[in-house]
Amino acid sequence: MKYCIIIPTRNEEKFIGQTLQSIVGQSFLPSEVIIVNDNSTDKTAEIVNEFSLKFPFMKIIHSGNQENKHEPGSKIIEAFYKGFDELKSNWDVVTKLDADVILPSDYFEKIILSFEINPKIGIAGGLVYINKNEEWIYEKISNKKHVRGAIKSYSRACFIKMGGVKKSIGWDTVDELLAQFYGFEIAVFSDLKVKLLKPTGNDYKKIHGQKTGSGFYKMDYGWLISLIAALKASWNSKNPNLFFSISKGYWNSALKHDNKIVTKEEGKFIRTYRWKKILNRFVNHS
Repeated sequence: MKYCIIIPTRNEEKFIGQTLQSIVGQSFLPSEVIIVNDNSTDKTAEIVNEFSLKFPFMKIIHSGNQENKHEPGSKIIEAFYKGFDELKSNWDVVTKLDADVILPSDYFEKIILSFEINPKIGIAGGLVYINKNEEWIYEKISNKKHVRGAIKSYSRACFIKMGGVKKSIGWDTVDELLAQFYGFEIAVFSDLKVKLLKPTGNDYKKIHGQKTGSGFYKMDYGWLISLIAALKASWNSKNPNLFFSISKGYWNSALKHDNKIVTKEEGKFIRTYRWKKILNRFVNHS
């Protein structure tokens, strides 16, 4: 199996060298690595260029985004697709990787092997750890059955069937829901511990709430599931204002009749799936 990696990046001079070093140190190397430089103003491009001169499978391209942000959602996926359009290999697996991660040396050997062994796997990845008080601990912002957006690998069949990744906030949630709608499995490997050098949230705190709410609307959660999800997020973060921020984002999108990123049939599946998860949690805690 051939696999390719796409890395959207902006101003990651502190970390990207370590990320690329962990890629070239893989026991099973990729066919292509496309680094999409999103108008960086630091030495990101220089660092990537040094690697690309040494490793022919690496290539840097420059996006035309002139904004001074590299946001989750549409912006980062637009950068991903700029890289995707540059792929030349007849790939079997494509990976969207962040520019601030360090992968274990056998990471892709095991990921690709999982796709080869089980063709039903549509999305695969390891677990993300952050450094806290000189110790690498699991970053508890999602459950261990979810592949984080920083390290997502997709089989070709799954990627095509679900229509690629969506240019919207919530892309790394709805992709797993759509993969399951189309009969694919999500595989998370707890023995593949990925180091995240920049803990999630450092750049995105100000925009998180309302965009999350908008994402709930676009994923067709419906208002009640969105309300429950907003309460859960607020409770977990110990931030009451987050509930109101998410709710505002949801209703702003609803009042504007923003386009959904799923079909009616996909939305129905997503709501049914979410209700099952909610009810299972309720039963298990009662």
